[in-house]
This record gives sequence, structure tokens and C-alpha cells, in this order.
Amino acid sequence: MKSAAGIRPLEAFNYKGKRVLLRVDINSPIDPETKRIVNDNRIRMSIPTIKYLAEAGAKLAIIAHQGDTLDYHNLIPLAEHADRLTALLRIPVRYIDDPAGPAAQEAVKNLKPGEIVLLGNLRYLCEEVSTFEDAVKLEPRQMLNTYLVRNLAPLMDYYVNDAFAAAHRNAPSMVAFQEVLPTAGGRLLMDEVEALTRVMDNPARPSVFILGGLKISDAFGMMKQVLQNGTADKILTCGVTGEIMLMAMGISLGSAKGKFIRDRSLDAFIAPAKEYLRDYPGKIMTPKDLAYEEDNNRQEAAAEDLPVDRMFMDIGSETIEEYKKVILSAGTIFVNGPAGAYEYPAFRKGTEEIWKAVAAADGWSVIGGGDTVSAASRFIDLKDIDYVCTAGGAMVRFLSGTRLPLLEAMKKAGAGF
Repeated sequence: MKSAAGIRPLEAFNYKGKRVLLRVDINSPIDPETKRIVNDNRIRMSIPTIKYLAEAGAKLAIIAHQGDTLDYHNLIPLAEHADRLTALLRIPVRYIDDPAGPAAQEAVKNLKPGEIVLLGNLRYLCEEVSTFEDAVKLEPRQMLNTYLVRNLAPLMDYYVNDAFAAAHRNAPSMVAFQEVLPTAGGRLLMDEVEALTRVMDNPARPSVFILGGLKISDAFGMMKQVLQNGTADKILTCGVTGEIMLMAMGISLGSAKGKFIRDRSLDAFIAPAKEYLRDYPGKIMTPKDLAYEEDNNRQEAAAEDLPVDRMFMDIGSETIEEYKKVILSAGTIFVNGPAGAYEYPAFRKGTEEIWKAVAAADGWSVIGGGDTVSAASRFIDLKDIDYVCTAGGAMVRFLSGTRLPLLEAMKKAGAGF
């Protein structure tokens, strides 16, 4: 039983006849009209841990969240999640629309070995929403008097966390139960930590990072860390990240794209881009050409000779071919963000070609982030990727060298019990 990063593994305890509280992250994309789940990948990824605990004879209570104050349209009950779990496990998962109140407590008390109950959406509780976390700064020990912990902890024998995708959250469900209960990491949590640690600490060389997409704060959050510590041998920039790099090199993207970038305050990243290009010469690859649309047709232009009034929404053919050669010779490949606006037919080429190269490469590949996984699944079979991370924000922070509240709490629990 090897622990990852000081976290006790699932197999560390005998759960037979014991009450186990399992925190998973099954937060799923929801159709805004029907309020139904449109992608159950995170639910599927939680199955190995749930199945292990049920087969071990645990009296299993599962807690999870769906939606938040920042995406209120996704804040719905977990009834459908319980139905999906039941279908995937082929054993009943009862649902109680109460996260920690009298109905939840009664259901937990009545559990028999091997039985499972999913409790109500944690985001029903103010102490579990992001606005509370941001406004009220609590240490894990201070969270022991929160409604969730004081109601559920006394009923439990063990706590298991399998929610790496929420590892950046400093919420009671994530970091407080470790203070009072013997704690273990679930299968998914351990796999996520192991895969990302391999990328950070022991990558096969050359190690290539492909950073694109529109959310460039993620790319810039990782870039300095992986360049500074030598994790990345090459960074292939595309999407808006690549465009910011071109601007940092003094290349004008014209009036339309310049306005797009300024309106979103993305020009703030030009200064750090200049710094990285200066401090790590030869490490960062930038687009040689970009694509735009004219008369409903895809057009391409060299980066030094771009039209001044077009929106550039993909990398060009020369860049694609150059990047593919690097990808195919890589020992480790990490991808976060698509190469362009792949949703539009004129701008799908860069993303499609990059994904096909990653899938065909012999190097060990890791991808993560919601839009990244969605883009990949459109163009390739995800089975051709060695590891698909369920996390977005937590993954970015991990690769940025940021300490994650969950992992700190799990390490402390591993040392304390």
C-alpha cells in the first residue's frame, strides 16, 4: 500500500460494518433548459472508489456538490446523480435531498453494510459556497463547528476524499473532517496526484506543454513554474496565449484582435510574456501564422504580415506542421486549452490536427480542463490519451506549484492518525 504525496490510500483501513463518509466531485455540466446532466464523466470516474467501499462492507454516505453561486443555473438537486450512480454500480444508491440535517442523519444511522446513500447538494449550505469561502477565512480546525461537520462527523468512523477536482477549495467538506476522522484518499484522487506529479517531477524527455484556449490566466499560471523548475523543455503556445506572445514580440494583431484583447484586460499578460521570452530563450514556441475568415473561407497569413482588421481564431498551417513535429518526438505531452475556436468550421483545423498528433504520439500524454477535454473528445478517442484529468482549476494550481488545501489536509491526516 504505497501512499501518494503522504496521503493514506484507500486500502489502509478495514471498512467492514463501519460508517464511511465519502466526498466525491460529481459536479456535472447541466442543460440550461432541461436541467439534466449532459456529461457524466466525473460520475463515472468516481465509480471505482464507491464500488471498493461498498464491496468492503462499508455503510457508505456520499457527499458532493453541484453548481455554485457563480454558476447558479447548475445548482440543482443530486437526484439524477444518484440514478446515474445506481445504473453504473448496478446496486441501489438512495438519495436524500438533505446534506446534513435530520433526514440525512437518520439515513446514515440506518445504513447497513454495503448500502449507499447520496446526501443532498452541499451547496445548499452557505458554508460550502465559494462566496462564503472568499468572505470568511476559516482554518480547518475552525470548521469543526460548521453545520455539516458537527452533524455528520460524530456519526462516522472514516472519511475518504476522492474529489481532486475541488482540491483548491478550502471548504468544510474538503478539509475539516480530516481533523477528527481517520482519513484515506480515493482511487481517483490518488491517480490524479500521481499523474500530475509525474508530469511535474519525473517527466520523460523532452517534456512538451501545449497551452492554448481563451482562459490564458491558466496558461500563465503554469508557464513560469514549469519553465523555472525545468519541467517543460518546450512550450507550444496557441489560442489567445500564442497571440499574447506575438504581441510581446512586438507583432501587431491589428485593430479587431487588439480591441478583443484589451476589452477583456488580457493585455495585462503582455508584460509577463515579454519576461518569459527574455528569460527562457528557445523554450517558448509561438505561432508562425494565423488563420482568419474572409468571404466564408479560411484564410491564413504569416505572423509578420497580418491583416489589420481581422479576428484571428486559429493557428495556421505552417505552425500546425511545426508543432506536430515537436509533439511526435516528445517523451511527455501535457495539453491545456484548444489551439483555436474549434466550434467554427473555419477554425477547427489547428485544434483537430494538434489533437490527432497528441493521440498518435508515443510520448506519455496528460490532458485536463473542461474545454480541453471537450475539444479532445470531438476529434479523437480519449482512450488514446494516457491520462485524462477530471480537474481544471485544481490541476492548473497543482502545476503552478500552488499548495492545494485538500492535499495539505490529507497529508496532515496521514501523519496524524
